[in-house]
Amino acid sequence: MIETIGVIIGFIMILFALMAIESKKLLNSIIFLSMTSLLSVVEFIIMKAPDVAITQAVIGSGLMTSLFVFTLMTMKKSGEK
Repeated sequence: MIETIGVIIGFIMILFALMAIESKKLLNSIIFLSMTSLLSVVEFIIMKAPDVAITQAVIGSGLMTSLFVFTLMTMKKSGEK
C-alpha cells in the first residue's frame, strides 16, 4: 500500500515538474516547482527519512521558493525603469 502511494506521488511530482517547465508565466513555474519540492518531502516521510524531509522542507520548499520569488520581484522592478 505504501509503495503504491509512493508511486502515485512520484507521478504527480513528474507532472508538476513538467508543468513548471512548460508554464509560460514565471510565477506559475515557481509555484509548480515548490509543489514538486513539497511532494518530495512527503516521499521522504514515506521512506522514513524525517531528517531529510525536514531539510528538504526548509531548503527546497521554503528557502528556494522565497529566493525565486524575490528574484522575480527584482527582475520586474528593474524592467520597469
